[in-house]
Amino acid sequence: MSRKERRKAAKKRNKRKVWPWVLGIVIVLILALAAVGGYFGLKFYKEAQEVKAHEEKAISLIGNISSASDLDNLSSLSSKISDVQSETSQAKDIAHGSLWNFMAKLLWIGDDVTTVQGMTDAVDTIANGAVPQFIDVVKTLESSSLTTADGSLNLQPIIDSQANMKAANSVLQTQVDEYNSLPTTHISTVTKAYEAGQTELNSLATTINRLSNTFAMLPGLLGSDGQQDYAVMAVTQSELRSSGGLVGSVGLMTTDDGQITVGDFHSNSDYMAQYSGSADLSNDAAKVFKETGPMKMSFDIRDIAALPNTADVASAMRSIWNKTSWGAGTTLDGVLVLDPVFLQELIGINGNVTLSNGTVLTGENTAEYLLNTVYVDYGNNNAAHNAIFAETAEAAIAEMFDNMNVAKLIKTGNALAEMAEQRHFSMYSFNEDIEQNIAAAGFTATVPSSASSPTIGVYLNEQQGSKMGWYLERKATITTNSCGSDNTTAGASYHVDYVLTNTMTTEEAASLPTYITGTTKGQEGWLLEKTLIYGPVDGAISGLTITGSGSATTPTQVSMDGSEPYMSTITLKPGQTMTISFDVRVSSSATSVLAVDQTPLNSTETNVTYEGKTCAVASGK
Repeated sequence: MSRKERRKAAKKRNKRKVWPWVLGIVIVLILALAAVGGYFGLKFYKEAQEVKAHEEKAISLIGNISSASDLDNLSSLSSKISDVQSETSQAKDIAHGSLWNFMAKLLWIGDDVTTVQGMTDAVDTIANGAVPQFIDVVKTLESSSLTTADGSLNLQPIIDSQANMKAANSVLQTQVDEYNSLPTTHISTVTKAYEAGQTELNSLATTINRLSNTFAMLPGLLGSDGQQDYAVMAVTQSELRSSGGLVGSVGLMTTDDGQITVGDFHSNSDYMAQYSGSADLSNDAAKVFKETGPMKMSFDIRDIAALPNTADVASAMRSIWNKTSWGAGTTLDGVLVLDPVFLQELIGINGNVTLSNGTVLTGENTAEYLLNTVYVDYGNNNAAHNAIFAETAEAAIAEMFDNMNVAKLIKTGNALAEMAEQRHFSMYSFNEDIEQNIAAAGFTATVPSSASSPTIGVYLNEQQGSKMGWYLERKATITTNSCGSDNTTAGASYHVDYVLTNTMTTEEAASLPTYITGTTKGQEGWLLEKTLIYGPVDGAISGLTITGSGSATTPTQVSMDGSEPYMSTITLKPGQTMTISFDVRVSSSATSVLAVDQTPLNSTETNVTYEGKTCAVASGK
């Protein structure tokens, strides 16, 4: 063997010797890394369980505020607030340790870690800011006298607590928005924990926001700056109109520094005996409601709630009020619009009402009695219907703020705001300063008006004389088609299915009084709904169809006081269903998911269901 061949063979042998050693070192390193990774993985897992335990305990206690009317819950939370803060602080410290900061940079787990860190930040800020501030507000109110010597509401403690309530609400809403905008999670355990916390925190945010809004508008409503005279419009969605229903009766409520006086209610027949002409309204409204069928409304006192904006309803009401003998000498300062569901909520808070006919109305049966049973019992006796509705409204409103204490104030405040959200209660003041607070607090209903809070509007108007509204079931399903920029609500697109069903049977249509089933021969039990469909501000709706077992006129766009809603008349015979379907694109400045504003339902439910992917809430900053 030559020298060259020997060198080559030696080199080959050396290669055989070197590679096993290299491979062994690599294996050792991999095992070492695995061991280290296993150690840190186990450490991370244990810490994650600790964070979970701390957060669950804290959120469980904070969640008691969602039942804010239960002062025992608040008292319990007050005594444990330091424990809550300790839990949230420990969770936050763990989640922001060096290991978690490292894990947050890893591609396959980073979003989940970042979300958990954000969760601990939000809950800790709420525990140390919003919650103590809210508890202080409650304690201040508890130590004050909310009822004056004559039994009226003492407004001063409410006025004194407005700033702290607003501050607590501001901190809370900001942190809940931050929580809702956290990155989408991928690990099921993290997702479940996030969603559980989200449910509790959003419920808390809703409760505190409602109370803060009510506290902001209540003093002005109740005459903190002097006497206020309001027309109280009792409407019934048994015969639907955009803002509620046909106006059955109207009374006068006078407020002065917390003292409330409720005068007599006059039926729509009383009003029409003095003035049966049309209320003042815009050219657009006249064209839509008075000049376009099937039913061309006279727009007397009965029809004015067909206008979807409460401000317009108030102006129309004032134009008729001034033409009556009881209204001519009293200048209206504003208008309240309320329905049987609202009265049911008040009765549930204040206690049962026994009517002169012996019927006992409760927090459970009032809406059904006023929306349906009274028409079954009294048939075509319109005078009896109006008298019963007026008697109920007078009794419920008179008790609304009497003998006030903290528990009742919180219940009433929450109920007022919730009813305003669902259009069961709305108000407008002709005093610009007072109205500014009322509108800002969400108590003046309008068609969609905010690009950042995208909303569609669906408003119905019955086209024959009937009380069929009780038999109309409505449900909406909103499905997210795609999220907008950065996977958020900004510029997101949705699909909407709005389903209307006539639940009356053919047997009921044949046997119930025509006052319920309708005055048009051959159309007993039919629902004929002139429907206005509004898209979101700075957004658009497309692909609008109306299909089902009933019938509908072709949707066409109409001009309506600065907006261009679609209009169609939908006909539903007993048992029939129609579905309004369309796609929606919202504004690029949208900071919340798409919502539905609609003619109020027959209960406190909204019947709105969300499906599809969840978009993170876009920041409004």
